[in-house]
Amino acid sequence: MEHWVYTFNLFNHSMSVNMDTVITMWLAMGLLLVVAFMATRKVSIVPTKLQVAFENILGFFWGMSDSLMGREGRKHIPLIVSLFLFIITANLMGQVPMRVLELKQGELASPTNDINLTAAMAIIVLIYYIAAGLKKKNFKFLLKDFSPISIFICLIDLLEMFTRPLTLALRLFGNVLAGEILISAMLGICAYVLPLPFMFFEVLVACVQALVFAMLTMVYVSTAIQDE
Repeated sequence: MEHWVYTFNLFNHSMSVNMDTVITMWLAMGLLLVVAFMATRKVSIVPTKLQVAFENILGFFWGMSDSLMGREGRKHIPLIVSLFLFIITANLMGQVPMRVLELKQGELASPTNDINLTAAMAIIVLIYYIAAGLKKKNFKFLLKDFSPISIFICLIDLLEMFTRPLTLALRLFGNVLAGEILISAMLGICAYVLPLPFMFFEVLVACVQALVFAMLTMVYVSTAIQDE
């Protein structure tokens, strides 16, 4: 379960990169770009199965955004759906497909079992919903007036803003890493049949965690742009 660490010097400073998760991250992004191109290359009134799948995903998130943010929320859908599709693809890459490929340095792990990636996505969400709130409400997003109560609430809100990405990153990282450790342990005990139920369960966990990350992102954006 150790990462394939590549170390190099940058401006006389030693830098380390988890190459296994970097490779699978780029594979996940490349796969999504290819599939998205195939789904939108020939959009028609009579859709293909791939187009129907993408339309259903977008329709689901459109419906959720309309209930949380109104029609205005649809402009935030590209980020939310992109996060969902990337995370579910990245989560599933740590299952059977990548475990078939054995390298000298070890297995190609799921990108989301690396805290660096989940933290980076959480920081992107933090920056995005703060920018959305400032764009909609200007500085009243943070401080409505200069009364003591308003300043106290502002400090609490700032603390909450910076704990949200921490929980997002740790939840996704912890669930994916724990699942991969569990499957590896089952493979060590018995490589046949025994790991299968755990693998099916981890597929479900991969889908649920992607949905949770996307839905929480939607909630955070909603709280930032809604007047109430």
